Amino acid sequence: MYIRGDHAELVVGGRLDVRSAADARTALHSAVDDGVGDLVLDLSELDSWDATGLGVIMGAHRRAGRCGRRLVLRRVPPQMQRLLVATRLHRILAIEGGIGVESLPRV
Repeated sequence: MYIRGDHAELVVGGRLDVRSAADARTALHSAVDDGVGDLVLDLSELDSWDATGLGVIMGAHRRAGRCGRRLVLRRVPPQMQRLLVATRLHRILAIEGGIGVESLPRV
């Protein structure tokens, strides 16, 4: 897993899972704490995430809200879009362009 960028936009790549959760949490919290306005997470290079990784994203979302910021997901891969829909988190998280639920392939 890697995260690159600044306090306004981060690119998250690789696997966001239980092994990378602590590093990801630290990087996301630092970005939230050090910036203002929207924090954009570009997920186009993310290969996969598990429940722990999704929890890291939700924790960053809550922290951003407490800091008066908004966490925005950009370029969410289709398999992760399906997970967000299945967990109904697409209703809570800000997703650039939204998710076309009807266009997602069924699993």
